[in-house]
Amino acid sequence: MSDSRLRALKPSLGGAEGRLDALLISGPPNIRYLSGFTGSNALLLVTAGGATLLTDPRYTLQAARQTQLPVRVGKGPLGALAADIAKRRKFKRLGVERNRISFETWEALRNALPAACELVPVTNAVENLRMVKLPEEIALIRDSVETNSRAFRRALKSFRPGMRESELAAEIDYQARRAGAEAPAFETIVASGERSAFPHARPTSEKIAGKTILLIDMGCFQAGYASDMTRTLHAGKAPKAFKQVYRDVLDAQLAAIDAVRPGVTAGEVDRAARKALTKSGHGQAFVHSTGHGLGLEIHEPPRIGEKGDIVLETGFVITIEPGVYFEGWGGIRIEDTVVVTESGCEVLTPTTKELIEL
Repeated sequence: MSDSRLRALKPSLGGAEGRLDALLISGPPNIRYLSGFTGSNALLLVTAGGATLLTDPRYTLQAARQTQLPVRVGKGPLGALAADIAKRRKFKRLGVERNRISFETWEALRNALPAACELVPVTNAVENLRMVKLPEEIALIRDSVETNSRAFRRALKSFRPGMRESELAAEIDYQARRAGAEAPAFETIVASGERSAFPHARPTSEKIAGKTILLIDMGCFQAGYASDMTRTLHAGKAPKAFKQVYRDVLDAQLAAIDAVRPGVTAGEVDRAARKALTKSGHGQAFVHSTGHGLGLEIHEPPRIGEKGDIVLETGFVITIEPGVYFEGWGGIRIEDTVVVTESGCEVLTPTTKELIEL
């Protein structure tokens, strides 16, 4: 698999940034995508003739098991090791990942490379490839999504009024691990009452009241791939006003899902959700984008926002998550993970979107 991905990357060596002798990959998700290696300290040097993984002695055995690429093990900074290779091979233009490289690695390269070798920042060369998921990647994301939903269902069985937000978040993470997850994809959000108006609220020791809004945003990594889901529930019987706003948000989410298909832009999907919420009078309360890509990272291109000009393609995996937030009242967000198909899209998230009253 890594061979085909490396072949797909080769045009970047002669892309918009000009002809490159090599491209140095420093982002861990990108290294994993291209090589299979999952260690925490690595660089991947890609040339037209192949690629070499650079790592330190802690990962000698792991690298031998995880990748079929040649491996160079160095005891010092990996940037210096990459520079040494570049000098010996007389590289004139070495591409680096603009949004991934650390200043430490940049500095090591700059200090060790001869003046004749230019460092060329390259943007999203691997991320652009990663947007289109292969069938085996979609299968792994589907597994992660199903594990996430299973953990949600099991964790809710433990809910009781007066439970602390942090306690419910811990139960969600525990159930995800039990169901097969490797780790949470992000810090699990459990926000109740007025705090649900904070889109990225962190769980606190606040007790969840018996009659209040309860927003849960959760995801997990399984086999390296992320899942993401938000459900807004109501502890106790929901009042009529809450049910109406919930319905408005759900209508917006369904409108955005209905807009997902190959050939439309990310912005068009966002506008479908925004139009529905504006029609119901909540446009100003929708303060974030409609969604994002996910895969080896929880947030990947494309961003499903108002100015999103990326055209959706079959194999993109994105979230659809409109929400509204009112100070002093609370917030409602509904989120699914969706894969773009040849004829439209498939919602991978199996959890019901009917209002749950606990």
